[in-house]
Amino acid sequence: MEQVPVVQDLAAIAAEASASKNRFSRMADGLVFSEILKIAGEIRALKTAGHPVCDLTVGDFDPRHFPIPDRLRDAIAAALSAGETNYPPSNGMPTLREAARRFYARELGLEYPVDSFVVAGGSRPLIYALFRTLVDPGDRVVYPVPSWNNNHYTYLVGGAGEPVSCGAEDNFLPTRELLRPAISGARLLCLNSPLNPTGTAFDEGTLRGICELVLEENAGRERRGERPLYVMYDHVYWMLCFGGTSHVTPPALMPEMARYTVFVDGISKAFAATGVRVGWGVGPTDVIARMSTLLAHMGAWAPRAEQVGTVTLLDDPAAIRAFHATFLRGVQARLDRLHAGLQELKAEGLPVDSIAPMGAIYLTARIHPFGRTTPDGVRLTTNEQVRQYILQASRVAAVPFKAFGSKEEDGWFRLSVGACSEQDLADALPRLADALRATT
Repeated sequence: MEQVPVVQDLAAIAAEASASKNRFSRMADGLVFSEILKIAGEIRALKTAGHPVCDLTVGDFDPRHFPIPDRLRDAIAAALSAGETNYPPSNGMPTLREAARRFYARELGLEYPVDSFVVAGGSRPLIYALFRTLVDPGDRVVYPVPSWNNNHYTYLVGGAGEPVSCGAEDNFLPTRELLRPAISGARLLCLNSPLNPTGTAFDEGTLRGICELVLEENAGRERRGERPLYVMYDHVYWMLCFGGTSHVTPPALMPEMARYTVFVDGISKAFAATGVRVGWGVGPTDVIARMSTLLAHMGAWAPRAEQVGTVTLLDDPAAIRAFHATFLRGVQARLDRLHAGLQELKAEGLPVDSIAPMGAIYLTARIHPFGRTTPDGVRLTTNEQVRQYILQASRVAAVPFKAFGSKEEDGWFRLSVGACSEQDLADALPRLADALRATT
């Protein structure tokens, strides 16, 4: 075969182009890189240099500790072998939408029509499609802080973000009283339970109060002929509830909320299947139809074989129960171990605290040696300084709530247990204690 001549100087041309100005849209020019991914880069560098790191930063699962269900794995493999490799329907395989409908009726008591379901390649495209479908440039989007990526999605669609600061006294979750001043005239309210990054979850009374507030607001808007306020209810962690926590949803508490609620869900967290990329949205049929059209243009569908495999899993409640018997026990054991360990350090007088785990794969922890000085002479005054110190001194990697929109320098961090073993935690806690004892 004749060798193709190599085009010369492309590397230099590409490098010169990247140094030019005015090459992007205003939106792209203002994009902010993920703080979590920045931290992940630091961790990779430490590991490459041979330093052991207890990585509590990633909202993911290490398949060595948390493999996907056998039923899902085998069904996907069978679908591939059967030739399920062509394009699926853009709004999801009809069999999967029906399976998700049955799943919601069986497990959540929510009896939606199949036209209320749309399938996509994970939850993120659904969130973007929801924002793009409901929010016009300049529309206000209300969301609690800390919370995951609502600020970024608001920016992407040109919305006006209205963060509502939530504190430890409310488990970092919004309440009716906190939201009341913010929702007048807003277009979208973003809720997440169990919450990323805190692992805390709504109780029935708190969520009911928010639903009452939304319905009161929308009743007034309907009289005035105004557009309604919608609720994005991201509950992708809903099957991961611990410590007596019961998951609650707006339509189950107040059926009228079904007119205004759009669920975001999928298999990524409940089945440790983050890389399988199957998610679904559920909501009013007119909203879902518009989201489906947008997703079709994006080509954001989940792979066909993975959709077929997900049908098999969702329609097998015995397999789901068997998987969760081990999976949930493993997640909760890690969260409980981490919480107990931090409480032991707190009892010793070290500047740490934590909130008992309620759900998801996250522990809310406070590490606050503010005003103390490290052995290298650095006086710790910010969350970033604390994060850097515990990473370097104890090889414990955590994400401060500032990465999730919080403005306070108060030492609250997200600790994620999906990618670590119980032994990793047992080894890391003494290192963290030593690092804190070394400050003066």
